[in-house]
Amino acid sequence: MTRHPMRLLRAEWTKFRSVPGWVRGSTVAALLILLFPIAGLGGGPPGQASPVPIGPHGGPVSSGYFFVHRPLTGDGRITVAVSALTSARGDGVAAPWAKAGLIITAGPEPGARYAAIMLTGGHGVRMQHDYIHDRAGRPGTASADAPRWLRLTRSGDTITGEESADGGHWSEVATVRLPGLAATVEAGLFVGCPQHVEGIGTAGDAATATFGAPQLAGGWPAADWAGDQVGARTATFAGYPRGTTGSSVPAGDGFTVTGAGDLAPATRSELPVGAAAGDLLFGTFPALIVIVVVATLMITTEYRYGMIRSTLSASTRRVRVLVAKAAVVAGVTFTTCLVATALAVPLWLRVVRGLGVYVFPVPSGAVLRAEVGTAALLAVAAVLAVAVGTILRRSATAVSTVVAVVVLPYLLALTPFLPPSMADWLTRFTPAAAMAVQQTLTRYPQVDGLYTPAAGYYPLSPWAGLAVLGGYTALALIVAAVLLRRRDA
Repeated sequence: MTRHPMRLLRAEWTKFRSVPGWVRGSTVAALLILLFPIAGLGGGPPGQASPVPIGPHGGPVSSGYFFVHRPLTGDGRITVAVSALTSARGDGVAAPWAKAGLIITAGPEPGARYAAIMLTGGHGVRMQHDYIHDRAGRPGTASADAPRWLRLTRSGDTITGEESADGGHWSEVATVRLPGLAATVEAGLFVGCPQHVEGIGTAGDAATATFGAPQLAGGWPAADWAGDQVGARTATFAGYPRGTTGSSVPAGDGFTVTGAGDLAPATRSELPVGAAAGDLLFGTFPALIVIVVVATLMITTEYRYGMIRSTLSASTRRVRVLVAKAAVVAGVTFTTCLVATALAVPLWLRVVRGLGVYVFPVPSGAVLRAEVGTAALLAVAAVLAVAVGTILRRSATAVSTVVAVVVLPYLLALTPFLPPSMADWLTRFTPAAAMAVQQTLTRYPQVDGLYTPAAGYYPLSPWAGLAVLGGYTALALIVAAVLLRRRDA
């Protein structure tokens, strides 16, 4: 006898809701998502609304550099040649994102609007503004025999950055707008150098640049050049190596400038405190274990008590039975967990912000994707558990297997002392890659950092990570279907 697919679904649904333990398990999983997030927060002390400056885009920023400046009133232009950029550590090589160039800034306070054109240690000429925007110019470095010429031009609130190899033929890198720019701003030369990554931490660094004589045109009032460290209370805070500070030394008509710090968006790995929206779904981990147990028992219980014979005798198409079980557990899991995630994120956002914990800003669309993606992740994991349970037919073995391939890699990837390359591999090629659906932080190409799962960054995009888990699940379902058809019940 062959049952209609809808009858099979109703039969499997009836089985599911008639077993109190399975229903309670699904409810417990949802409650873990809803009530567990506070255990995963890495927030700061009460009352600390933001551990770092906030940029014009509303997100945290790194804002520190050594600034050789003069006031500029109205429109104007500044041109300079950069003939050297090296590391202050004395190894002759500047960090890849060490920066030396020209900047126009709305003010000295950290987080102020700015536009800058710069030579970098390893990424050529760049035009950057307001921390998150980056435009590439020509590659290459500078030397005394082949300096790189840079130019910034202000016209109202519009800033144009140009570069030249000889100071005569210019190429535009980018033109940007800084809305609300005051009539009088500070402009001049700057040098910065972000802290470099060493193992699982960061170390101080600084860069030294040699500038030619600045060439000025436009509204530059008579004034001397002043040199200041911007955006740092102390040299250590700015990221200088021990015993090093920023400085500006006249070199002929130009300057030799040493500086540290960075003008860039701040990443999670740089901050000692703060939470990401993905942390509010920390309950996914214990919920996943509960769901794997429930989903595995849906099939292994029938093998244990011999009920599988009755189930399969009701339909000559055994694969339909497998699909019906998978559909029921996936539907129940997705529905209950979606409700839980939709409640958990806004609830805990309100709670942690009320406690003064800084939360990285995130678009509402990314929050919705994390909520729906987490429910989908758990539903697909439940289907994987059904497939593995069908293959192994023993509850303990099947549960251990699924936990080993989904949960264990995720836990290992979160270990702070695991090499970043290993954490990258685990969350790229194992089913744990699906945890990428919870990523709400942005990886910026112009910032070198520890982009690891422990800091909330995953190597794959959210849906690509979920697709990896989907691929493993599809393979397990195919194997389960083949074995189910060939075996005796």
